[in-house]
Amino acid sequence: MPHEGYFTAPLARVDPAVAASLHGELRRQQDQIELIASENLVSKATLEAMGSVIVNKTVEGYPGKRYYGGAEFADAVERLAIERAMELFGAAHANVQPHSGSQANLAVFAAFLDPSDPILAMDLSMGGHLSHGSPVNISGRWMDAHHYGVDPHSGRIDLDAVAARARQVRPKLIICGGSAYPRSIDFSGFRAVADEVGAVLVADIAHVAGLVATGLHPDPIPHAHVVTTTTYKNLRGVRGGLILTGDPDLARPIDSAVFPGVQGSVILNAVAAKAVCLGEALRPEFADWAAAVLTNARAMAEVLVERGFAVVTGGTDTPIVLVDLTDAGLTGSAAQRVLEDAGLTVNKNTVPGETRPPWVASGIRLGSSAGTTRGFGEEEFRTIAELIADVLTAAAAREATAVVDVTRRAVTDLCRRFPIYPAP
Repeated sequence: MPHEGYFTAPLARVDPAVAASLHGELRRQQDQIELIASENLVSKATLEAMGSVIVNKTVEGYPGKRYYGGAEFADAVERLAIERAMELFGAAHANVQPHSGSQANLAVFAAFLDPSDPILAMDLSMGGHLSHGSPVNISGRWMDAHHYGVDPHSGRIDLDAVAARARQVRPKLIICGGSAYPRSIDFSGFRAVADEVGAVLVADIAHVAGLVATGLHPDPIPHAHVVTTTTYKNLRGVRGGLILTGDPDLARPIDSAVFPGVQGSVILNAVAAKAVCLGEALRPEFADWAAAVLTNARAMAEVLVERGFAVVTGGTDTPIVLVDLTDAGLTGSAAQRVLEDAGLTVNKNTVPGETRPPWVASGIRLGSSAGTTRGFGEEEFRTIAELIADVLTAAAAREATAVVDVTRRAVTDLCRRFPIYPAP
């Protein structure tokens, strides 16, 4: 027998410890400015879908071809997500089941590669991603991973250097895109390299998916064989992944690689929430939001450059601003700590030419997506960049305490002007 109130009692009564932690997280999000590029703020509708009764349903397989019965509404919600993803990105096929972007990338490897096949991707320390062949990730342990970097002077990808590396390595698969590269990707140029060496081209657009969907970043669908993305970050939805392709002939190997290849049952509440965020992204106002994300990121970068900080590549074409703190006399980890004390949440990050270990790092990565969702505009992001610069300058001079206190009050005032989620 379930305990009393199993179907009716609220979390706060059933499990006060968990409820307290969740309430603490709500307060943290309400009172701090979120600048981590991998994060965003989902809609109330998305939260409702994530906490819906479809979480009780287990299915395997795809709509119309499930291994379990009772899948009528599971099929309906997954079809909605698929149709919306295809419409949003102009894709011929979409798989909405990956639990994360890393799972999406792993499925693509499984679809097109055998163990120990060579792959070529951006180096993690140069802005790539862990799931693109890092030696500590299964992608690097399973595949023969090789990497390209960025020009040491400009911080940008040099396609001639990528082509030279590809001719040397002869990869079966090339990945373009990453987690800390602030400039747009030349997908057509990458496809020319891939065609020359006979490689499958995969574009990972996790950090720019919303910009791609609204025409504010080059479109990979006409050029890449496969496109992977997450549905959070710049799509403003639940944590999860998507796989897209413009080639309908690739649908079968992609789907088979996801299930039964690397995943089992579908997380249906996540798929329902993906359907919600994709539907929201099809609304006209999403394009306005995406344009504001880009404007706000560029405003933040501009102020930091004016304040004397080394912004990698000198600016951004994405929601990401990468700051090299080497000349400022700070490590990334120290900057992350002092900024969080001030109510500004960022993450330490490696920079091109990195000399420190990744858990220390020499830079910080900033993102504009979550703040834009909150309602911050260009003026607010300029203010935020000034606050960041004030704190980092004081920290470098070992005079952070007073500045942190002042900044924390300014952050609180700004957050109260742009509230999120009413308190329960």
